[in-house]
Amino acid sequence: MEDEKFIKDTQILENRELNIWEALIPVFALIGMLAYNVYVYGDDSLGGSNQFILLLGGAIAAIVGLYNKVSFDTMIEEVANNIKSTTGAILILLMVGSLAGTWLVSGIIPTMIYYGLQILNPTIFLAATVIICAVISVATGSSWTTSATVGIALIGIADALGVSVGMTAGAILSGAYFGDKMSPLSDTTNLAPAMAGTDLFTHIRYMAYTTVPTITITLLIFVILGFTVETEGIADTGVILSSIDKAFNITPWLFIVPVLVIVLIIMKTSPLIALLLGTLLGAAAAVIFQPAILTEVSGYEYLSFEAAYVGIMNAITIDTSIVTDNEQLNDLFSSGGMAGMLGTIWLIICAMVFGGVMDAIGALATISRTLLQLFHTTFGLFASTVLSCITLNATASDQYLAIVVPGKMFAKAYRDKGLAPENLSRSLEDSGTVTSVHCAMEYLWSLPQRSPGGTGCLLFRLCDLQLSQPLYDAFLCGI
Repeated sequence: MEDEKFIKDTQILENRELNIWEALIPVFALIGMLAYNVYVYGDDSLGGSNQFILLLGGAIAAIVGLYNKVSFDTMIEEVANNIKSTTGAILILLMVGSLAGTWLVSGIIPTMIYYGLQILNPTIFLAATVIICAVISVATGSSWTTSATVGIALIGIADALGVSVGMTAGAILSGAYFGDKMSPLSDTTNLAPAMAGTDLFTHIRYMAYTTVPTITITLLIFVILGFTVETEGIADTGVILSSIDKAFNITPWLFIVPVLVIVLIIMKTSPLIALLLGTLLGAAAAVIFQPAILTEVSGYEYLSFEAAYVGIMNAITIDTSIVTDNEQLNDLFSSGGMAGMLGTIWLIICAMVFGGVMDAIGALATISRTLLQLFHTTFGLFASTVLSCITLNATASDQYLAIVVPGKMFAKAYRDKGLAPENLSRSLEDSGTVTSVHCAMEYLWSLPQRSPGGTGCLLFRLCDLQLSQPLYDAFLCGI
């Protein structure tokens, strides 16, 4: 029933007068403008300029539509339908932000990190690194944060043990990207099903078909490498563990909350309900286990009902940071709350404006019809999706756009082939999320010359590559 409602809400209109070249004018214009915008703004382009470029792309599509006798009211109506179809995804993103906030102030995320770091052993160091980064990335929903915080610490430990820094960086990226792709807290994991027309947890289950085999093979490789690598010294994580222990009340009881959320997911509970309950349980855990943290976050001198209320609401809605005596951990122990998700929501709305106008003028139907003529097989459709995502990443350097634009372009083609929308969402994330490359070849050739800052600098360079699959990461970063 939900799939039928999505198809009805996002029905792509036909316009037989529109030829393929006219339909592609807004697409080529959008890619060109995005490429120049990223060239000018760099990483800051996601702060708002990319969103306005999407609106400009919609304006160009509207001019093409007016030229082909499509009324402005029709375009606005289709834009409204498109935005309406993303309501669920937008609400989920807001709930993801709120859950991340309460899981931070309750100590759930720090507890996962604390116990994860204790499984380190020289022989299984590489495999353990994969597992630790995967767990932390699932908990935080961010591969970048995991790599740039705990990843830095693991690089330092690897250096002390005499383990290859390159192999360790590959293990960090492998675990971080696995966790990011499988985490319900990840913005891209929420964005892909929203564009394809499926729900979050169905998307995650489908992601397991490609992600679990690669991470399994990767773990086996790192286990084998662990027995062949000569190590020296011990894995000294005492400083990090001590910093976490000083800042939070660490207890295994906190694992009850994520376990209950996992149970709800397995029972196929609505994502909104599961995330809301996870947020409320995290808030209760914060009151019980982290009264000092709530007092600090609220700005009150002592814990009272009002202070607890303010602390929890701040964690849910705005930026929250827990300061420790370890600078590496401070970036990890921060959350944007619901406000942190507004940039992605803003992007979705602007993308839906572009997609809605493209729908209304018949451009997406024309592009979809041409693609089906060019790619007669299912494999060809999957391949064209992957190539489109990679092309957008190469030109716009934005994994969000690499998901939303091809997602809107290919949705009808997948339906016409009789494919479930989960196939599209999985293809979008397998190719759009993990191929958001920043001058990869330049970094590959210049890593030895561009790491004057030591192992930490080297890891940042490797993380910036954002290579495709965990297995590929393992081999490439292990060279």
